[in-house]
Amino acid sequence: MNLPDNQTLRLHFPQWQGGNNPPYHLGAQLLAWLAPQSSGPMEEVFVPVPDGTALEKENGIVARGALIQQQREARRLIDKHRPDRLVVLGGDCLVDLAPFAYLNERYGGDLAVLWVDSHPDISTPEQLPTAHAMVLASLMGQADPEFAAEVAVPVKPANVLYVGVHDPNAWEAKEMERLGLRNVSPEMLAEQGSAPVLDWLRSTGARHVAVHFDLDVLETSGFRAQLMANPSGLSPFLQGVAQGELSMTQVISVLRDVAEVADVVGLGIAEHLPWDAINLKRMLEQLPLIGTPPQRG
Repeated sequence: MNLPDNQTLRLHFPQWQGGNNPPYHLGAQLLAWLAPQSSGPMEEVFVPVPDGTALEKENGIVARGALIQQQREARRLIDKHRPDRLVVLGGDCLVDLAPFAYLNERYGGDLAVLWVDSHPDISTPEQLPTAHAMVLASLMGQADPEFAAEVAVPVKPANVLYVGVHDPNAWEAKEMERLGLRNVSPEMLAEQGSAPVLDWLRSTGARHVAVHFDLDVLETSGFRAQLMANPSGLSPFLQGVAQGELSMTQVISVLRDVAEVADVVGLGIAEHLPWDAINLKRMLEQLPLIGTPPQRG
């Protein structure tokens, strides 16, 4: 369902500290440039470009203070417009915290959330120190109390459906079961198409839907501008972490089918890492005439 642009706020949110990964900043800026033009209101959350200084862990979470401040600035910009709908172009996955919290308030808890991702994003600081891995838990009032406090009306776990999650670690699988979170795996989607997603949506009774779309849900053979396709190789930290198994065609089909039967009021797209552009930018910075001149002895 496409509605007038003036009812939809587009939020550019190049946050990178949630994943402690500076290239997300450039990825978000390019994502905003690539997105179809909009005649509706647009805002950008100012996120300082990193200067090479390492981020510090603050009470168990890397860059806690900066991230909380950026979430509050995002919410300030959203409240300025009080939109019916939101498009969020990020940045790491945490960019959807303030926007989806707003939407759940805006619609009085009548919000279903499709989490299109290879990973559950329900960690706590005890599992991981990066806040982008706990964004969904925070939206449900779980995980870290300070981040959860940014959500006035927590999303009900029954109103959350994963699309594309597979191979969660043992803790994640147990937590998904504890919370009663349902999942349409890549295998289910390949075999049944959108049917299990639409069945779940009907079961919630929700009339409004917000979609979190992490680009790392896509298979790397078809889309390489993502974390798991780093041409320099995966860091030891990412060894064994699930990689995307969905095609662009599958994601488009599911989301268009959902939009046929429900009011899609939120779309957040996150974790764009255009490696070729990132490496080209770094190279250009070192060339004569356009780059930083070398220090002469």
